[in-house]
Amino acid sequence: MPGNMHPPGREITYAAAIRDGMRHMLRADENVFLMGEDVGVYGGAFGVSAGMIEEFGPERIINTPISESAAIGCAIGAAMTGMRPIVELMFSDFMGVCFDQIINQAAKMRFMSGGGARVPITLRTASGGGTGAAAQHSQSLEALVAHIPGLYVAVPATPYDAKGLLISAIQNDNPVLFFEQKLLYKTTGPVPEEAYAIPLGQAAIRREGKDASIIAYGRMVTCALAAAERLAQEGIAAEVLDLRTLMPLDTGAVLRSAAKTGRVIIAHEAVTFGGFGGEIAATIAESACGLTLRAPIRRVGAKHCPVPFSKELEGYMLPDETDIISAVRQTLHIKQ
Repeated sequence: MPGNMHPPGREITYAAAIRDGMRHMLRADENVFLMGEDVGVYGGAFGVSAGMIEEFGPERIINTPISESAAIGCAIGAAMTGMRPIVELMFSDFMGVCFDQIINQAAKMRFMSGGGARVPITLRTASGGGTGAAAQHSQSLEALVAHIPGLYVAVPATPYDAKGLLISAIQNDNPVLFFEQKLLYKTTGPVPEEAYAIPLGQAAIRREGKDASIIAYGRMVTCALAAAERLAQEGIAAEVLDLRTLMPLDTGAVLRSAAKTGRVIIAHEAVTFGGFGGEIAATIAESACGLTLRAPIRRVGAKHCPVPFSKELEGYMLPDETDIISAVRQTLHIKQ
Protein backbone atom coordinates (compact mmCIF):
# COMPACT_ATOMS: atom_id res chain seq x y z
CA MET A 1 0.00 0.00 0.00
CA PRO A 2 1.62 3.29 -1.03
CA GLY A 3 1.81 6.05 1.53
CA ASN A 4 3.00 6.65 5.04
CA MET A 5 0.19 5.03 7.02
CA HIS A 6 -1.17 1.50 7.14
CA PRO A 7 -4.92 0.89 7.54
CA PRO A 8 -6.07 0.58 11.16
CA GLY A 9 -6.06 -2.80 12.81
CA ARG A 10 -4.96 -4.72 15.89
CA GLU A 11 -1.52 -3.89 17.20
CA ILE A 12 0.42 -7.13 16.83
CA THR A 13 4.04 -8.07 16.35
CA TYR A 14 5.84 -8.66 13.08
CA ALA A 15 6.15 -12.36 14.01
CA ALA A 16 2.44 -12.62 14.79
CA ALA A 17 1.59 -10.93 11.48
CA ILE A 18 3.55 -13.57 9.58
CA ARG A 19 1.79 -16.31 11.55
CA ASP A 20 -1.54 -14.63 10.78
CA GLY A 21 -0.75 -14.64 7.05
CA MET A 22 0.19 -18.31 7.10
CA ARG A 23 -2.98 -19.24 8.99
CA HIS A 24 -5.16 -17.38 6.49
CA MET A 25 -3.58 -19.26 3.60
CA LEU A 26 -3.67 -22.68 5.25
CA ARG A 27 -7.38 -22.19 5.98
CA ALA A 28 -8.12 -20.95 2.46
CA ASP A 29 -6.14 -23.52 0.44
CA GLU A 30 -5.70 -27.18 1.37
CA ASN A 31 -2.61 -27.32 -0.85
CA VAL A 32 -0.70 -24.94 1.44
CA PHE A 33 1.46 -26.47 4.16
CA LEU A 34 4.42 -25.41 6.33
CA MET A 35 7.63 -27.38 6.76
CA GLY A 36 10.95 -26.71 8.45
CA GLU A 37 13.15 -27.49 11.41
CA ASP A 38 11.25 -27.25 14.73
CA VAL A 39 8.21 -25.52 13.19
CA GLY A 40 5.79 -27.89 14.97
CA VAL A 41 5.47 -28.19 18.74
CA TYR A 42 8.44 -25.87 19.31
CA GLY A 43 6.86 -23.19 17.09
CA GLY A 44 9.95 -22.38 15.05
CA ALA A 45 13.29 -20.95 16.13
CA PHE A 46 11.73 -17.51 16.65
CA GLY A 47 8.24 -18.65 17.66
CA VAL A 48 6.64 -17.58 14.40
CA SER A 49 4.65 -20.80 13.93
CA ALA A 50 3.66 -21.15 17.60
CA GLY A 51 0.27 -22.86 18.00
CA MET A 52 -0.11 -23.75 14.33
CA ILE A 53 0.40 -27.49 14.76
CA GLU A 54 -2.49 -27.53 17.24
CA GLU A 55 -4.78 -26.01 14.61
CA PHE A 56 -3.61 -27.76 11.44
CA GLY A 57 -1.99 -30.97 12.67
CA PRO A 58 1.37 -32.62 11.89
CA GLU A 59 0.28 -33.45 8.32
CA ARG A 60 0.38 -29.73 7.39
CA ILE A 61 2.87 -28.38 9.94
CA ILE A 62 5.77 -30.68 9.26
CA ASN A 63 9.00 -30.89 11.23
CA THR A 64 11.88 -31.72 8.89
CA PRO A 65 15.23 -33.36 9.59
CA ILE A 66 18.24 -31.08 10.03
CA SER A 67 18.87 -31.05 6.29
CA GLU A 68 18.06 -27.85 4.44
CA SER A 69 18.84 -29.50 1.13
CA ALA A 70 16.28 -32.22 1.81
CA ALA A 71 13.63 -29.70 2.89
CA ILE A 72 14.01 -27.50 -0.19
CA GLY A 73 14.23 -30.51 -2.50
CA CYS A 74 11.04 -31.92 -0.98
CA ALA A 75 9.32 -28.54 -1.38
CA ILE A 76 10.28 -28.34 -5.06
CA GLY A 77 8.80 -31.76 -5.73
CA ALA A 78 5.64 -30.93 -3.80
CA ALA A 79 5.24 -27.61 -5.61
CA MET A 80 5.61 -29.24 -9.01
CA THR A 81 2.75 -31.60 -8.18
CA GLY A 82 0.36 -28.79 -7.25
CA MET A 83 1.10 -28.07 -3.60
CA ARG A 84 2.08 -24.65 -2.22
CA PRO A 85 4.74 -25.30 0.39
CA ILE A 86 5.99 -22.71 2.85
CA VAL A 87 9.49 -23.62 4.01
CA GLU A 88 11.04 -22.05 7.09
CA LEU A 89 14.82 -21.90 6.70
CA MET A 90 15.94 -21.17 10.24
CA PHE A 91 18.64 -18.65 9.23
CA SER A 92 19.26 -17.15 5.79
CA ASP A 93 22.91 -18.14 6.18
CA PHE A 94 21.80 -21.76 5.76
CA MET A 95 20.96 -21.09 2.11
CA GLY A 96 24.60 -21.97 1.61
CA VAL A 97 23.91 -25.67 2.14
CA CYS A 98 20.94 -25.81 -0.26
CA PHE A 99 21.99 -23.35 -2.93
CA ASP A 100 21.80 -25.93 -5.71
CA GLN A 101 18.14 -26.60 -4.91
CA ILE A 102 17.35 -22.87 -4.76
CA ILE A 103 19.30 -21.38 -7.67
CA ASN A 104 19.62 -24.32 -10.07
CA GLN A 105 16.33 -26.15 -9.52
CA ALA A 106 13.58 -23.98 -8.02
CA ALA A 107 14.60 -20.85 -9.92
CA LYS A 108 14.90 -22.52 -13.33
CA MET A 109 12.32 -25.31 -13.44
CA ARG A 110 9.44 -23.23 -14.82
CA PHE A 111 11.65 -21.74 -17.54
CA MET A 112 13.24 -25.05 -18.52
CA SER A 113 9.84 -26.75 -18.78
CA GLY A 114 8.42 -24.04 -21.03
CA GLY A 115 6.00 -23.03 -18.32
CA GLY A 116 4.73 -26.58 -17.87
CA ALA A 117 6.03 -26.89 -14.30
CA ARG A 118 5.23 -24.30 -11.67
CA VAL A 119 7.26 -24.01 -8.47
CA PRO A 120 5.14 -21.99 -6.01
CA ILE A 121 7.45 -22.19 -2.99
CA THR A 122 7.62 -19.53 -0.28
CA LEU A 123 10.95 -19.77 1.47
CA ARG A 124 10.77 -17.85 4.75
CA THR A 125 14.06 -17.15 6.45
CA ALA A 126 15.43 -15.10 9.35
CA SER A 127 18.02 -12.59 8.20
CA GLY A 128 20.36 -9.94 9.53
CA GLY A 129 22.36 -9.18 12.65
CA GLY A 130 21.99 -7.32 15.89
CA THR A 131 21.33 -10.37 18.08
CA GLY A 132 24.88 -11.50 18.84
CA ALA A 133 24.42 -14.67 16.78
CA ALA A 134 27.85 -14.27 15.13
CA ALA A 135 29.12 -14.74 11.61
CA GLN A 136 27.26 -17.89 10.52
CA HIS A 137 23.81 -16.74 11.72
CA SER A 138 23.73 -12.98 11.08
CA GLN A 139 24.30 -12.27 7.41
CA SER A 140 22.09 -10.34 4.99
CA LEU A 141 22.26 -12.34 1.77
CA GLU A 142 19.30 -11.01 -0.20
CA ALA A 143 21.50 -9.64 -3.02
CA LEU A 144 22.76 -13.16 -3.78
CA VAL A 145 19.31 -14.48 -4.63
CA ALA A 146 18.00 -11.26 -6.19
CA HIS A 147 20.71 -11.81 -8.81
CA ILE A 148 19.19 -15.13 -9.92
CA PRO A 149 16.51 -14.96 -12.67
CA GLY A 150 13.38 -16.85 -11.64
CA LEU A 151 13.49 -15.96 -7.95
CA TYR A 152 11.32 -13.32 -6.29
CA VAL A 153 12.68 -11.55 -3.22
CA ALA A 154 10.62 -9.80 -0.51
CA VAL A 155 11.96 -7.94 2.55
CA PRO A 156 9.04 -6.50 4.55
CA ALA A 157 9.72 -3.71 7.05
CA THR A 158 6.45 -3.59 9.02
CA PRO A 159 3.96 -6.09 10.48
CA TYR A 160 1.32 -4.91 8.00
CA ASP A 161 3.63 -5.55 5.05
CA ALA A 162 4.85 -8.84 6.50
CA LYS A 163 1.33 -10.28 6.40
CA GLY A 164 0.28 -8.78 3.07
CA LEU A 165 3.48 -9.62 1.22
CA LEU A 166 3.52 -13.15 2.63
CA ILE A 167 0.00 -13.81 1.35
CA SER A 168 1.06 -12.56 -2.09
CA ALA A 169 4.17 -14.74 -1.94
CA ILE A 170 2.18 -17.89 -1.16
CA GLN A 171 -0.28 -17.11 -3.98
CA ASN A 172 2.54 -16.56 -6.47
CA ASP A 173 3.37 -19.35 -8.91
CA ASN A 174 7.10 -18.70 -8.62
CA PRO A 175 9.60 -19.33 -5.80
CA VAL A 176 9.71 -16.37 -3.39
CA LEU A 177 12.52 -15.76 -0.92
CA PHE A 178 10.95 -14.02 2.08
CA PHE A 179 13.54 -12.36 4.32
CA GLU A 180 12.45 -11.64 7.91
CA GLN A 181 15.02 -9.50 9.67
CA LYS A 182 15.40 -10.78 13.21
CA LEU A 183 15.30 -7.44 15.00
CA LEU A 184 11.86 -6.80 13.48
CA TYR A 185 10.14 -9.86 14.97
CA LYS A 186 9.15 -8.08 18.19
CA THR A 187 8.22 -4.75 16.59
CA THR A 188 4.51 -3.96 16.54
CA GLY A 189 2.09 -2.23 14.21
CA PRO A 190 -1.53 -2.21 13.02
CA VAL A 191 -2.57 -5.35 11.16
CA PRO A 192 -6.19 -6.01 10.05
CA GLU A 193 -7.69 -9.36 11.01
CA GLU A 194 -8.93 -10.11 7.50
CA ALA A 195 -6.75 -11.44 4.73
CA TYR A 196 -5.20 -8.96 2.29
CA ALA A 197 -2.44 -9.11 -0.29
CA ILE A 198 0.20 -6.52 -1.11
CA PRO A 199 1.42 -6.91 -4.72
CA LEU A 200 5.04 -7.94 -5.08
CA GLY A 201 6.96 -5.15 -6.82
CA GLN A 202 5.13 -2.20 -5.28
CA ALA A 203 7.24 0.19 -3.16
CA ALA A 204 5.78 2.61 -0.61
CA ILE A 205 6.70 6.16 0.35
CA ARG A 206 6.89 6.14 4.14
CA ARG A 207 7.69 9.84 4.47
CA GLU A 208 7.42 12.62 1.93
CA GLY A 209 10.40 14.95 1.45
CA LYS A 210 12.02 17.31 -1.02
CA ASP A 211 15.69 17.59 -0.04
CA ALA A 212 16.96 14.01 -0.35
CA SER A 213 15.63 10.50 -0.96
CA ILE A 214 16.52 7.69 1.45
CA ILE A 215 15.82 4.41 -0.32
CA ALA A 216 15.77 1.43 2.03
CA TYR A 217 14.20 -1.94 2.81
CA GLY A 218 13.70 -4.19 5.81
CA ARG A 219 15.03 -3.00 9.15
CA MET A 220 16.80 -0.05 7.57
CA VAL A 221 13.41 1.52 6.81
CA THR A 222 12.99 1.98 10.57
CA CYS A 223 16.47 3.51 10.76
CA ALA A 224 15.71 5.75 7.77
CA LEU A 225 12.51 7.05 9.37
CA ALA A 226 14.33 7.76 12.63
CA ALA A 227 17.06 9.56 10.68
CA ALA A 228 14.49 11.59 8.73
CA GLU A 229 12.83 12.65 11.98
CA ARG A 230 16.11 13.90 13.39
CA LEU A 231 17.01 15.63 10.13
CA ALA A 232 13.64 17.39 10.15
CA GLN A 233 14.72 19.13 13.36
CA GLU A 234 17.53 20.68 11.30
CA GLY A 235 15.14 21.82 8.59
CA ILE A 236 16.02 18.98 6.20
CA ALA A 237 13.05 17.23 4.57
CA ALA A 238 14.17 13.69 3.70
CA GLU A 239 11.90 11.36 1.75
CA VAL A 240 11.88 7.68 2.78
CA LEU A 241 11.06 5.08 0.14
CA ASP A 242 10.51 1.49 1.32
CA LEU A 243 11.22 -0.91 -1.55
CA ARG A 244 9.36 -3.83 0.08
CA THR A 245 10.55 -6.21 -2.65
CA LEU A 246 13.86 -6.38 -4.48
CA MET A 247 12.57 -8.63 -7.22
CA PRO A 248 10.38 -7.39 -8.78
CA LEU A 249 11.92 -3.97 -8.15
CA ASP A 250 9.61 -0.96 -8.31
CA THR A 251 11.91 0.95 -10.65
CA GLY A 252 9.29 3.60 -11.30
CA ALA A 253 9.02 4.54 -7.62
CA VAL A 254 12.81 4.68 -7.31
CA LEU A 255 13.20 6.97 -10.30
CA ARG A 256 10.32 9.22 -9.31
CA SER A 257 11.78 9.80 -5.87
CA ALA A 258 15.29 10.38 -7.23
CA ALA A 259 13.99 12.87 -9.79
CA LYS A 260 11.92 14.65 -7.15
CA THR A 261 14.75 15.35 -4.70
CA GLY A 262 17.86 15.14 -6.87
CA ARG A 263 19.82 13.53 -4.03
CA VAL A 264 19.82 9.82 -3.18
CA ILE A 265 21.01 7.79 -0.21
CA ILE A 266 20.55 4.00 -0.38
CA ALA A 267 20.54 2.12 2.91
CA HIS A 268 20.62 -1.62 3.62
CA GLU A 269 21.99 -3.76 6.42
CA ALA A 270 23.93 -6.00 4.05
CA VAL A 271 27.61 -5.40 3.34
CA THR A 272 27.93 -2.34 1.10
CA PHE A 273 30.35 -3.92 -1.39
CA GLY A 274 28.35 -5.94 -3.92
CA GLY A 275 25.11 -5.20 -2.08
CA PHE A 276 21.74 -4.54 -3.70
CA GLY A 277 22.31 -0.81 -3.24
CA GLY A 278 24.70 -0.91 -6.17
CA GLU A 279 21.90 -2.15 -8.45
CA ILE A 280 19.62 0.66 -7.31
CA ALA A 281 22.38 3.22 -7.85
CA ALA A 282 23.05 1.89 -11.37
CA THR A 283 19.34 1.95 -12.19
CA ILE A 284 19.20 5.64 -11.28
CA ALA A 285 22.51 6.51 -12.97
CA GLU A 286 21.45 4.87 -16.24
CA SER A 287 18.13 6.71 -16.34
CA ALA A 288 17.35 10.21 -17.54
CA CYS A 289 17.16 11.49 -13.97
CA GLY A 290 20.75 10.35 -13.45
CA LEU A 291 21.80 13.40 -15.42
CA THR A 292 19.83 15.75 -13.19
CA LEU A 293 21.08 14.59 -9.79
CA ARG A 294 22.48 17.41 -7.69
CA ALA A 295 24.98 15.22 -5.82
CA PRO A 296 26.61 11.79 -6.13
CA ILE A 297 24.56 8.82 -4.95
CA ARG A 298 25.66 7.55 -1.54
CA ARG A 299 25.32 4.06 -0.10
CA VAL A 300 24.98 3.13 3.56
CA GLY A 301 25.63 -0.49 4.49
CA ALA A 302 27.64 -2.82 6.67
CA LYS A 303 31.40 -2.90 6.69
CA HIS A 304 33.12 -5.55 4.58
CA CYS A 305 33.78 -8.21 7.20
CA PRO A 306 32.03 -11.20 8.78
CA VAL A 307 29.50 -10.23 11.46
CA PRO A 308 31.32 -10.24 14.82
CA PHE A 309 29.99 -12.00 17.93
CA SER A 310 31.05 -9.12 20.18
CA LYS A 311 28.11 -6.76 20.77
CA GLU A 312 30.33 -3.70 20.48
CA LEU A 313 32.03 -4.86 17.28
CA GLU A 314 28.74 -5.98 15.75
CA GLY A 315 27.28 -2.53 16.45
CA TYR A 316 30.32 -0.93 14.82
CA MET A 317 30.05 -3.17 11.75
CA LEU A 318 26.31 -2.74 11.10
CA PRO A 319 24.79 0.53 9.79
CA ASP A 320 22.32 2.60 11.80
CA GLU A 321 20.39 5.88 11.68
CA THR A 322 23.52 7.88 12.53
CA ASP A 323 25.22 6.58 9.38
CA ILE A 324 22.19 7.58 7.31
CA ILE A 325 22.16 11.06 8.83
CA SER A 326 25.85 11.45 8.05
CA ALA A 327 25.29 10.38 4.43
CA VAL A 328 22.42 12.85 4.00
CA ARG A 329 24.50 15.69 5.42
CA GLN A 330 27.39 14.82 3.10
CA THR A 331 25.02 14.80 0.15
CA LEU A 332 23.78 18.26 1.17
CA HIS A 333 27.37 19.45 1.76
CA ILE A 334 26.68 20.16 5.42
CA LYS A 335 29.79 20.25 7.61
CA GLN A 336 29.76 17.70 10.41
